[in-house]
Amino acid sequence: MNTTMRAAVLVQHGDAQNAFDIRPVGRPTPKNDELLIRVEGFGLNFADVMARRGLYRDAPPLPSILGYDLVGEVVMAPETHQHLLRKRVAAMSRFGGYAEYAVALPGAVFEVGEHLDTAQACALGTQYCTAWHAAFQATNMHPGDTVLIHAAAGGVGTALLQLAQWRGCKTIALAGHDDKVEHLLKSGADMAINYRKTDYRQHIEAQLKRTPIDLSFNSVAGTTFKSDLKLLRPGGRLVLFGMSQRSGKRSGKLALLRLLWDMGVVIPMMLVAGSRSIVGVNVLRIADHRPDLLAETARQLQTLLTDRHIHPVSGGVFTVDQLAEAHQLLESGKSMGKIAVKWT
Repeated sequence: MNTTMRAAVLVQHGDAQNAFDIRPVGRPTPKNDELLIRVEGFGLNFADVMARRGLYRDAPPLPSILGYDLVGEVVMAPETHQHLLRKRVAAMSRFGGYAEYAVALPGAVFEVGEHLDTAQACALGTQYCTAWHAAFQATNMHPGDTVLIHAAAGGVGTALLQLAQWRGCKTIALAGHDDKVEHLLKSGADMAINYRKTDYRQHIEAQLKRTPIDLSFNSVAGTTFKSDLKLLRPGGRLVLFGMSQRSGKRSGKLALLRLLWDMGVVIPMMLVAGSRSIVGVNVLRIADHRPDLLAETARQLQTLLTDRHIHPVSGGVFTVDQLAEAHQLLESGKSMGKIAVKWT
């Protein structure tokens, strides 16, 4: 077997046009409990943009191979999972996804049919796993809850919207462009708001009532964090799973201090008095320390996918030579759904 492969290697921080180099590297060797997957294509996540800009502390040191999500064919499997050999699967990897071969644990793998394109299949990894963990493991999304979803037209936002609808919740979706607002309404959101044109907190309070939100899923942080806290009714939960407001800003202590200033101070006693909760979600940490939860997430999502309760949305499939353009689209905030890159 050939011991080399191509990979899109992050060689420097900064602009997408100059950050990556497609080069030959050594092929990974799976451990006894891992699958080896011939990668058809890999998905992009906002964490990749942050890593490219040098703002993601969990990213491996340069030169490195990014990538959490991939789809491809299983070419090696442990004895306990021989049934996956030669199957088309979507998988989550611990980095290394931007390559022609990658390894993954069986508990982080979904069998997918040919009816899903590369981007749709890749969305089942980080996007839907983050959404499921945030909604049903880190907290609990109850039927009838009023749910606020930031970046609702993006990968995780799309997954959260579909899970909330499946659960029987009222959904308020936020996006930064009118075409996204229209898309969200067509996708079944009960209310969709262009936050660039409208103060979403004031609009929600005017349309509903003060403190109307049971559950907020916030991937932005910054000033939106304070707004969401003020919208929570007693028993409300704020789930924070990203800090995209920091994207594009310089790294360092000053940028971090500005972000913290924008978020404000949280007094635990006030959370107790109002019976409100703040939950942080990092699926990478869950994969590292609670793989059993990730495996349970995969089982639940596999059932929902089979029963057609979830419908991953493709935000575009690019060739590997268009990796920079794919990164730029994701970073622009204009994409909807999952963006993926194919090797062939």
